[in-house]
Amino acid sequence: MSALHEGGPRGHVLVVDDELSMREYLEILLVRDGYAVTSVPAVAAACEVLARDSVDLVISDMKLGPGGSGLDVLRAARARKEPPEVVLITAFGTPSSAVEAMREGAYDYICKPFDNEELRQLVHKALEKRALRQENSTLKERLLPGLGGLMVGSSPRMRALWHLVEKVAPGRSTVLVTGESGTGKELVARAIHLRGQRAAQPFLPFNCGALNEGVLESELFGHMKGSFTGATHERPGLLVSAGEGTVMLDEVGEMPLSTQVKLLRVLQERKVKPVGSAAEIPFHARVIAATNRRLEAEVKAGRFREDLFYRLNVITLELPALRERPDDIPPLAIHFLARLSEELGRPALRFAPETLALMERYAFPGNVRQLQNMVERAATLSDSDLLGPTTLPPTVRGEAEPQARTGEGGEPAMGPGFNLERHLDDSERRHLLAALKQAQGVKTRAAELLGLSFRSFRYRLAKHGLTDELDEPTPRA
Repeated sequence: MSALHEGGPRGHVLVVDDELSMREYLEILLVRDGYAVTSVPAVAAACEVLARDSVDLVISDMKLGPGGSGLDVLRAARARKEPPEVVLITAFGTPSSAVEAMREGAYDYICKPFDNEELRQLVHKALEKRALRQENSTLKERLLPGLGGLMVGSSPRMRALWHLVEKVAPGRSTVLVTGESGTGKELVARAIHLRGQRAAQPFLPFNCGALNEGVLESELFGHMKGSFTGATHERPGLLVSAGEGTVMLDEVGEMPLSTQVKLLRVLQERKVKPVGSAAEIPFHARVIAATNRRLEAEVKAGRFREDLFYRLNVITLELPALRERPDDIPPLAIHFLARLSEELGRPALRFAPETLALMERYAFPGNVRQLQNMVERAATLSDSDLLGPTTLPPTVRGEAEPQARTGEGGEPAMGPGFNLERHLDDSERRHLLAALKQAQGVKTRAAELLGLSFRSFRYRLAKHGLTDELDEPTPRA
């Protein structure tokens, strides 16, 4: 039996359960949430659906009568060329069966009776993971020779960097990617993933500086049911759920010292101990760490463990700042504009030569991300297909922003050409840069100096193109 949500499905879910009442219950719940659902009673029927249809997620009972078990469904699903995620349901949950399911490649494991909201969240997260895997596959197919858009730039330093990427990609060694904010550390980590044998598996970036210690460890290592308030069921951490893919530990320099100790042991033993568990679970994902800090200095200052530094620093890839490779600015700008032209439906968009020359002379404190934002701004605001110098911010054109002057009585005087939004933006950007400099690049400290919450500070950095990937990982319940 199948059903489709009005307005189009959010994904195709295959439900496998030998109890009709449970199949009908799950189908009603999932269709109500917008999923297309196919429900079958046994392993053989599930295999037929998997062979015939495109399935995004399988939810299967562990006990399916004499025709097989949920593990058989799991194995059939994993054998597909583009395997769906699999969630197993049972009334007889034990840690050993959960571990077995995880080793076989299940996304997660849930026990009856379960809470509807708990299942909804599980379905959402499982489909999110599949979408990430499909995105990786699509990116790989779309790459130009070498690394395509990721490889734009022919300066000697970038050629040397991409040569190293090609060399390290097939291995499993831990890689440390360093460089200023905005240089593209996540893109390099993703390139390593896509160029290796793990490309079909998930690439999971994780921001180590965005969460408190408890949530950080739960996200990385997983947790057991009841191990803390809100832990309603067992949850694998990123290192396990990534399978044989890649986990990128972004901003690893901001990880608390106590978590650094645990991460060191995990990397040495290749096993994780979920929060609240006495048992260890092996993991097979590759780990790539990234930081905009100088970890050697952090070690000397006592903020980063020396033994963890050497464990992460097996292979180091250092990304040069954009100001150190100005020859790469024009081809990067043209590359970003070509992508925008397609998105905006304006294929004739192009830069005037003098516009490219101005960008090439600019220092770009926000690096590649700032350049990308600048190109988007120019393309979006320009009425002409030829992007001249006036489409660039005044600072890039070498002009000072009109400033507010102080008149009589201390009140600001606004002269010709003054623009309040530009003035406030410029002031905010200068304060952000000054705080980062004073805090030696430590974002949490810079936020405190400005009297901002960390989330607000990160939002403002993103707004001005002053940081790397800013999507905060959503903590799992």
